[in-house]
Amino acid sequence: MRDSEEEEKWSRETIPKVMKIITNRLPQRDLISLLFVSSSIYRTLVSTPSLWLAVDLREMNNAGDRLIAALSLTRYHHVKRIVLEFAQGIEDKHLDTLRNKLSGSLKDLEHLNLNGCQKISDKGIEAITEACPSLKIFSIYWNVRLCFRVTDAGISHLGKNCKHIVDLNLSGCKGISDKSLQMVSENYPHLEFLDITRCIKITDGGLQHIIVKCSGLKSLNLYALSSFTDGAYKKLSLLSHLRFLDLCGAQNLSDEGLFSIAKCKDIHTLNLTWCVRVTDVGVIAIAKGCTSLEYLRSKQLEVDACHFHDRLK
Repeated sequence: MRDSEEEEKWSRETIPKVMKIITNRLPQRDLISLLFVSSSIYRTLVSTPSLWLAVDLREMNNAGDRLIAALSLTRYHHVKRIVLEFAQGIEDKHLDTLRNKLSGSLKDLEHLNLNGCQKISDKGIEAITEACPSLKIFSIYWNVRLCFRVTDAGISHLGKNCKHIVDLNLSGCKGISDKSLQMVSENYPHLEFLDITRCIKITDGGLQHIIVKCSGLKSLNLYALSSFTDGAYKKLSLLSHLRFLDLCGAQNLSDEGLFSIAKCKDIHTLNLTWCVRVTDVGVIAIAKGCTSLEYLRSKQLEVDACHFHDRLK
């Protein structure tokens, strides 16, 4: 009898205390695996709302079916973050099911990561964005398969359905053009983070739309985009809040363009690797003008900017 009472007390008092500690330290996947250890642990975890604000299925198989199954559970009805990065088995049809049957579970979703999901097309983007009006962070890095490629139509659906985007990662989406950036600039004037790495159809015109209308940008990744000219780079001086700028591979960037970028005094990280027209003159202008610079990488050097500032004195 005494053993039974002690076990009940352990389940009622000690387990909840222990679980409260580890829920802040273990990854969600590990915590979920504990659901089946005992009924007391199950009750404690299920009654912890913060644990069910995210669904992380990155690199998992049958991700589409798993996602639908998870969002069918009451405890996931206020999910804020879904990560499907390089997950297998997630297709447009799964996102369509979410829109048609489980949209109520997505009304609070703020962060959606579809990085590396190669079977998501414009149709999938249309479906999921219609169900996620509160979305703030959207990432679909490396969407490259020709038969499923996201195009300007998909970005149009995003702009139409999700009005609160502040962080957008379109890296590797080779199907989008200047039209997408125009839509982004018109719909998201408060955009803070943008990654258009290897979006090879984008020209000066598209970039200038962003620079002029999204003046609050803090991070801009233009990695491996060689077609822009100094005409666009000079306008970067309008981004007075810019802190991170990646121009690796900007083959047309000259010292003249850097003189304008040097006016962005809040930049703390700048990548100028493979900017083949840049000389020491431009790099020195950056070091003198970007007084908040912490890290600078170029074909000439890779240094802690504090040391570089010291060398210029």
